[in-house]
Amino acid sequence: MLPMYLHELKSHVKSLVIWCAVVFLLVLEAMAEFQAYYNNPEMTKVLKAMPKALLDAFSMRAFNLTTLGGFFGVLSRYYYLLVAAAAALWGSGVVSKEELNKTADFTLVLPLPRRTILTAKALAALTNVTAFVLVTWAISLVFVQKYDPGVEFYRFLALEMAGMFFVGLAFWALGVFLACALRNPRSAGPTGIIVALMLYVLATVQTLEKKLDFLKWVTPFKYFDAADLHRNGALNATYLAIALLVTVALIAVAYAAYNRRDMAL
Repeated sequence: MLPMYLHELKSHVKSLVIWCAVVFLLVLEAMAEFQAYYNNPEMTKVLKAMPKALLDAFSMRAFNLTTLGGFFGVLSRYYYLLVAAAAALWGSGVVSKEELNKTADFTLVLPLPRRTILTAKALAALTNVTAFVLVTWAISLVFVQKYDPGVEFYRFLALEMAGMFFVGLAFWALGVFLACALRNPRSAGPTGIIVALMLYVLATVQTLEKKLDFLKWVTPFKYFDAADLHRNGALNATYLAIALLVTVALIAVAYAAYNRRDMAL
């Protein structure tokens, strides 16, 4: 199993580098913008003059954007969306590529049970997700040093990165599930992206309309909402349990589907 795991890691290095470069450019642009907000009360007045719906859509009323913690609270929405898209693509791509590349016949004749093959592939994709979160964390820490962040900010950023990981974990499981369950392997990646975008939109809609509060149970983007993390100083145990249960359920169904799957050779 180890050689297959290492092979899958190597084959996705380029993809990981590209996604990390995207995060680097995002943080670079965000911190350039933050310079205008940092300890500038005039920017608070400008924000108050903006439409409330726009501010709520980006959680800009939940944070003080003139502080590092507040600015990174808003930035978390982009972190979560990026990791959701990347994890869904990695989870689906690592499984479906054998059928897409017409190499499934070679893989299936290896002296390994299907569950071992799927485990090696899924763990490689999960390693990418973990590495992506850690690189994002490191990039964020590098860029904030000039502002002399305190212990409180480091604690909040750690919670935010934990939330990013668990969002990525859920969409990694979704990607693996789609690749194993859908008949057309080409549709797994796009379907994962569509689901991620739909759940992101639902999270935004729930923020704008309190009558739709039930939607917070539907989308993992609300499970680790940065405003809640900042206010409570900890992950919500209920949301965390739901996210883990959904992840386990998706992976369990994926294994069952992969064992029964008629591979396109």
